[in-house]
Amino acid sequence: MGAGAGSGRGQLFLRSLLFLLLAGPLARHPARGQLRYAVPEELEHGAFVANLGEDLGLDVSTLSARRFRIVSRAGARQHLEVNLENGILFVNERIDREEVCEAGGTCLLHLQLLVESPLELYRVEVEVLDINDHAPTFPWQEYVLEVAESAVLGARFPLESAQDPDVGTNSVHTYRLSPNGFFSLEVQTRSDASKFAELVLERALDREQQRVHRVLLTALDGGVPERSGTAHILVTVLDANDNVPAFDQPSYGVSLPEDAPAGTLVIQLNATDLDEGPNGEIEYSFSGHAPPRVRELFHVEPRSGQVLLKGRLDYERASLHELYVQAKDRGPSAVAVHCRVLVHLLDVNDNAPEVTLTSVSTPVLEDAPPGTVIAVISVLDRDSGDNGRVSCEVSPNVPFELRSSFRNYYTLVTTQALDREVVPEYNVSITARDMGSPALLTRSTLTIPVSDVNDNAPHFLQPSYSVYVMENNAPGASICSVSALDPDCQQNAYLSYSIADGHIHGMPVGTYVSINSDSGHMYALRSLDYEQIRSFQIQVQAQDAGFPPLSANVTVHIFVLDQNDNAPVIVSPMPRNGSVATELVPRSARPGYLVGTVSAVDADAGLNSRLSYQLLQATDFTLFSVAPDTGELRTLRSFLEQDASRQQLVVQVRDGGQPALSATVSLLLSVVETMPQTLSDFSEFSLPPEVSSSSPLTLYLLVSLGSISFTFLLAILILTAIRCRGERRSRQGNSCSPPRCHCCPGSRPSSDGLKTSNLTAQPPAGSAAATCLDVPAGGPPGYCYKVCLGPESAQSDFMFLKPCTPLRNNEKDPGKRSRPEQHLQVSKEAKQPNTDWLPPSTQRPALKRY
Repeated sequence: MGAGAGSGRGQLFLRSLLFLLLAGPLARHPARGQLRYAVPEELEHGAFVANLGEDLGLDVSTLSARRFRIVSRAGARQHLEVNLENGILFVNERIDREEVCEAGGTCLLHLQLLVESPLELYRVEVEVLDINDHAPTFPWQEYVLEVAESAVLGARFPLESAQDPDVGTNSVHTYRLSPNGFFSLEVQTRSDASKFAELVLERALDREQQRVHRVLLTALDGGVPERSGTAHILVTVLDANDNVPAFDQPSYGVSLPEDAPAGTLVIQLNATDLDEGPNGEIEYSFSGHAPPRVRELFHVEPRSGQVLLKGRLDYERASLHELYVQAKDRGPSAVAVHCRVLVHLLDVNDNAPEVTLTSVSTPVLEDAPPGTVIAVISVLDRDSGDNGRVSCEVSPNVPFELRSSFRNYYTLVTTQALDREVVPEYNVSITARDMGSPALLTRSTLTIPVSDVNDNAPHFLQPSYSVYVMENNAPGASICSVSALDPDCQQNAYLSYSIADGHIHGMPVGTYVSINSDSGHMYALRSLDYEQIRSFQIQVQAQDAGFPPLSANVTVHIFVLDQNDNAPVIVSPMPRNGSVATELVPRSARPGYLVGTVSAVDADAGLNSRLSYQLLQATDFTLFSVAPDTGELRTLRSFLEQDASRQQLVVQVRDGGQPALSATVSLLLSVVETMPQTLSDFSEFSLPPEVSSSSPLTLYLLVSLGSISFTFLLAILILTAIRCRGERRSRQGNSCSPPRCHCCPGSRPSSDGLKTSNLTAQPPAGSAAATCLDVPAGGPPGYCYKVCLGPESAQSDFMFLKPCTPLRNNEKDPGKRSRPEQHLQVSKEAKQPNTDWLPPSTQRPALKRY
């Protein structure tokens, strides 16, 4: 055996030459969008097959980045590989055609090529061409053929066939017999184009002359170079057993399902022999060249001729089995006859579809457009016909579908927009079902996580926040907390809080409050004062860390709650020159006589500014009383002779806060028989220096009073000048008369500014008469304002709101328009910024008559 084999270098040359001759015309043979190449077997590692990059029109420089690769089933041998640097398909390991393709015919390697970004799939078929790498072989090196000496001329004796794994012209082509004087050789062709030899008796045998004849049988293939195998045939001449067995037919065919159990009867063979006795007893067996696979699957009963199933059949491995059975009698010089049994397997749906995830692109962005490829799925069913036809589907109610790209290849794509906040992960069940009966199916679950995109802005838990903070809070104290939510995840849901720029009473908002950017806790940076600021609002922004970042705003209303932190302030009466406030009371005063009104203010609000008055100390508690709400000081009874002429009182003013704050004022009342013209401390509105400087509110009051007084005084002076000028023209230099006196050039206002006091219409003895000016304009209808200037500039006062009627001709006594015993107490209203704590009208100094 093995004769005719060339040297290793010659074989390599011939293989290369054969590849160039055969692979060239087949290198680019498109079949339904596929590429087909041809490559001879047994090439060394690294041998060139094809330039896939050029044939597929791919950019060679991007093959590695796009993960260009051959997709194969798990556990399958990788005979071919792609060089990612140049796109060349080369031999990765030696290809043995006889090992790769057990059955004859065309041997194809089906390659699935995958390239990503974008995802593309190509199918390539590589035909493995047979080379003459196997020599024909016989089952035995020496074959014994027993021939009866009575054999007639022309008798034919079939010989064992040689086997050659190669196909086509490389298989057994012919047989040759060594020269001899008794036998010739005839080569026969079977229906499957296989060759076998028959030994033909050309000359009568004579056992007594020569008992054994030795010939050499040579089997030759048609390859280049030609290979051959030999077997020695030992022909033994026997005594006459001149009848050989005969089968009913030379060839049998039978069909058998592939799931037939062991022991199943395949066929009952029958051969007959006309001889008698041992020469007519037939034994059955496999012929010598039956392949090992056939011997593993089938068994022949020697005596009965039954062919039984021994092993497990597999249609997907081989759909046809060819059995050669011989029959030989037990007589001397027994001659074996052969028959062929073709066992056709019937496919059974015994293979469930196989689902392979070739490529998976996960996770998928939630803003991926419909039609985005998620995975490439290959489905394989090893059965044939309807049993091998597979349909694939995905579980319902998922935004994915399968699209068929090639036969048994599907792409899983999105059908609609995804929303990670609704469904963060999908478990897609892929069901592959064949068309067999009963149908077999395979389910494979693919988990597809959805990647987050910053598509949701934060939102606060409340549309707005209202915060109540007690005044005089400690700087740095927490006042409230705001909270927002973002349905996104990871950094898209990480929120930071900040306060929008703004101003509060001219100051940046950042000087009032701050916020923790992580927790949303807000802190007061300064101690708040209700009397300065009662409420303000700020804008808080919550912004996520996504790209681009999204944000939301919320308004926080901060209300400052009042605290009883301001004691009442006495505004009337005010002591002169730091001494106790004094007042004159006529002894003739009757019960209920209004001595004066104690007035106080409180900068707080609400109950904290509600004031009550009480008489704390008194020389005689039975003589005076203070109204708790208005502060009016009145007599309880008439004065008696034994009552002291000097009454000292202490009046306390208390607010309604908790705890309550209070202030006191000391009064010295002098009981007199007659009332002189004097200034009353009850009409004094000037605040003490310690009160004036205690807060900016006091400063505002003083500035307002001064401005109003100055404006009013300026208006009086201008009106006075205009009236005096008109009088001069009308009277042509006449002197002023008291009844019709309108102005006196010699009098001027007091340097102390505008004051209000108790004034009398008649001056004291020894003093000059008062001069008056009627000002009809500037007052309400029906009233005129009389400005009276006393001779003493230090005690010059203004008196308002006195009805004034022009003089008639029959009025001769101007003194009737003013009574000596009648005094007026004038009240001025100071403009206050905080109207909540202004004293009621009953608490303001009122007009008083003596």
